[in-house]
This record gives sequence, C-alpha cells and structure tokens, in this order.
Amino acid sequence: MRCIAEPAPSSSPPEEAAGVPPVGLRGFRSSDVPAIAAIVAEALHEHYDPALYGSLSADWPAGFLVATDAADAPLGFLLGVSQVPGEARVLMFAVDQGSRHAGVGSLLMETFLARCRARGFRRVTLEVRVSNVSAIRFYTHYRYSVIDLLRSYYSDGENGYHMAVDL
Repeated sequence: MRCIAEPAPSSSPPEEAAGVPPVGLRGFRSSDVPAIAAIVAEALHEHYDPALYGSLSADWPAGFLVATDAADAPLGFLLGVSQVPGEARVLMFAVDQGSRHAGVGSLLMETFLARCRARGFRRVTLEVRVSNVSAIRFYTHYRYSVIDLLRSYYSDGENGYHMAVDL
C-alpha cells in the first residue's frame, strides 16, 4: 500500500468552540432525509436519490449517526457502511455550514470510530475531494492517511483521495 501523505501528529481537536449550544446524537430517521439531502447538496456538491439513505442504513443502523440541535433538527451526519470484512467505510460525512467548527464533526467522527472499534473493525476508509483542504486536515487529525489518488472520482470530474486509518 503506497502512502501519499502521513497523518498529522496528535493534537487538540480541530473543532472547538465555547458557549456552543449542546448537540444531540442519534440514529437516522426517514424524516431526516430532506435536511440531510440539503446538507449533502451544500457541503458535498452531490445529489442522491432520497431512498438511498434508508437503504444504506439498513445493513448497519448504528453506522448512520445524526447530530442534532436542541429542536432535534439535523446539523450533520456520518453514514458509515461495512462492505469489506473487518473494515468500515465513511460513505458520507457532512456538517451544515452554520454548525462547522463547533465540535459537531468531531462528535460524529469520534463516536463513529468508537463504534467501529466496538464492532471489531480493524480499519476505516473514506474518500475526499482533493480540493477539500479543511476536510483533509480534519481527517489527518484522526490519523487518516492518503493511500491513493482517485482520478475523476466525483460526478463533476474532480479527483479524490482515498484515505484510511488503522484501528
């Protein structure tokens, strides 16, 4: 396996804010689809069939985390799947623009990685746009490393990085 970039040294989480309202964490509900689809469109620049979210959550419901505000409205989500034995994949991960840099992404990632360890996974992978420098920085904080370049990976033709972390 070729490593293109090494993970950043461990430090404090990249998302910290004082005085931020509490964030809840729960599983996915079908009523979340409109809010999640809006977050995906804004943050990931992708549009998916709404039925996709429910079908992907069916195999591992605990892998689909939704961060919520005090009114239980989604602020962000992480959709993880397991398609390879011993390995999880972050299929989608995004936080609403107004909730970034407030610990929402850190809560989602830390909870997801803990669930992966509890389930016995040895590795977690994900893909990220090469232009998404803030996301790459976030992932390297969690010890993800770039393991491959994915040419024209996204629907608009942009390249992606395949990243992984060993648990």
